[in-house]
Amino acid sequence: MKTEAKIKPIIEIKDLHKTFGTNHVLDGFNLSLNEGENLVVMGKSGSGKSVMIKCLIGLEEIDSGDIIIMDKNMTDISSEDLNEIRTEVGFLFQGSALYDSMSVRENLEFPLRRHTKKFGEIKDTTPLVMEALKSVGLENTINLMPNELSGGMKRRIALARTLILKPKIILYDEPTTGLDPITSKEIIMLMKSIQEQYKTSSIIITHDIDCARVIANRMILLIDGINYAEGTFQELASSKDPKIEAFFK
Repeated sequence: MKTEAKIKPIIEIKDLHKTFGTNHVLDGFNLSLNEGENLVVMGKSGSGKSVMIKCLIGLEEIDSGDIIIMDKNMTDISSEDLNEIRTEVGFLFQGSALYDSMSVRENLEFPLRRHTKKFGEIKDTTPLVMEALKSVGLENTINLMPNELSGGMKRRIALARTLILKPKIILYDEPTTGLDPITSKEIIMLMKSIQEQYKTSSIIITHDIDCARVIANRMILLIDGINYAEGTFQELASSKDPKIEAFFK
């Protein structure tokens, strides 16, 4: 009898603990992200969602646990390996985090200038910049400044800047926060399109139930510092557990 090969996660978080004073934000949290998967992590405000994702990329120091990205343990890694992994992990910040003093072109060129090891010295960045802008439908903004863009356009440009390094993994921190319903839907569909086009593996931190319904291959509910519940959207939405039901009302 032929046995199926076990899927190896591209990211694993094991027994993650993070405390601020007496507040145990993460109290033994676990997560695994499979290749090509969109994994949504939901939790109430202050539950530790953004803290978890900052721990993942080294912006927050963990108290204990293991974070393994592409077979590398982030708690015991050389600076060279860390820099290499960071070229494979794109991070879409909640506020877009564009550089106000740089044009759209310059914002997209910035990561290319920083990570020359992956692409080498690029004399003409225009083809890569235009490819990234085309993927988010904003080729005509290349010479604009951030203050000339709407909130939705800024989010798209930030996503283009993430895509320009062709990462294997994308981390989205509240991608629809602050956007009107129509723009939110456009961003959600764009994220879905990017998964299909680039075969990315993504963790999406969100409180937007509509976003989760459309984008999630699988979901984790972060409650009381742990991965309290996991499953598909439909599996969790049909749960009779009061703590889980509260997310879907």
